[in-house]
Amino acid sequence: MKKVYADAESALDGLLFDDMTIMAGGFGLCGIPENLIDALVASGVKGLTVISNNCGVDGWGLGKLLDTRQIRKMVSSYVGENKTFAQQYLSGELELEFNPQGTLAERIRAGGAGIPAFFTKTGVGTLVAEGKEVREFDGETYVMERGLTADLSIVKAWKGDTEGNLVFRKTSRNFNPMMATAGRTTVAEVEVLVQPGELDPDHIHTPGIYVQRIVQGRGYEKRIEQRTVRKRA
Repeated sequence: MKKVYADAESALDGLLFDDMTIMAGGFGLCGIPENLIDALVASGVKGLTVISNNCGVDGWGLGKLLDTRQIRKMVSSYVGENKTFAQQYLSGELELEFNPQGTLAERIRAGGAGIPAFFTKTGVGTLVAEGKEVREFDGETYVMERGLTADLSIVKAWKGDTEGNLVFRKTSRNFNPMMATAGRTTVAEVEVLVQPGELDPDHIHTPGIYVQRIVQGRGYEKRIEQRTVRKRA
């Protein structure tokens, strides 16, 4: 099966429809699929439910999809750094399903592993547990959380081969690998595209069986949310 596509637009061709659910990898602005996000904006697809740790910043990353009002609902754990997000949420334009960060990560991992639900102590006795099943195990109270899957996962890796095997670097390993397993279709963009056999098998984080389409990205800006520097001695 041919997995390599010429650009982000063609990699998403035939996969998008209104009111779909999309998982978008990355942590803050690190390891986000910049090219695929731009292709989503250009497609005009709307009514999206987006599962992502956060929603970029104003005018960048997933924030671009807020500017065009293509997102209906966010499933996230962190929503700071984005005034547009706050304005749309407070006005009732944008729905938000808020998760503790570890819970969100485990919900995605569980979905990718075929686990429909699990119990966790995180959130017990708080708003997070409202309306959810609560159960006791060994004298401790736990709340049930559902696994998450998506119609489409878009992820960003440092290096991949034409079979879809992926290698992530550093912070980009937050959310990207688990999201690659939880999409009915996964599209990966990579900085470096190589031939099969060129990746050390011990260094592969996501096997190609999880990836249906792959594209070599270009023009990365790799912005930093908040640059902080230590004064030199």
